[in-house]
Amino acid sequence: MNARLRHLTKEATMGFARLFYKGAAVIVAVGLATVTAAAGEVDVQAVDARQAANGSWTFSVTLRHDDEGWDHYADRWDVVGPDGTVYGERVLLHPHVEEQPFTRSLSGVEIPEGVNSVTVRGHDKVHGFGGAEFTIDLQAGK
Repeated sequence: MNARLRHLTKEATMGFARLFYKGAAVIVAVGLATVTAAAGEVDVQAVDARQAANGSWTFSVTLRHDDEGWDHYADRWDVVGPDGTVYGERVLLHPHVEEQPFTRSLSGVEIPEGVNSVTVRGHDKVHGFGGAEFTIDLQAGK
């Protein structure tokens, strides 16, 4: 490396270091705010779907959420078709602070013929929908 290139590289490195040290607090604060905002969303961890003899479906859904009490807890999950149609909604009436993750079921869900997959999404009282969703192929077990 020639002397001029070494000098430019050294200046660029030192300039970055000065910029980094001045901006470190801001970068860390923004990073923590982003992690905190995302930490409270509901994650759907597993879904078991079984079709009954009458053609309706039962969904057993495992959710993970850092429930904090009555003001912030996972309050429902939905079964949603590819076009956004909600086929089923399981309302959760209380927080599960000490029971994480937890599984709840919903029976009698009518899925129209021709719909081959659905997505289960979780909802909480503070963030609404968000977190990991779970798409399940309804034809896989047939």
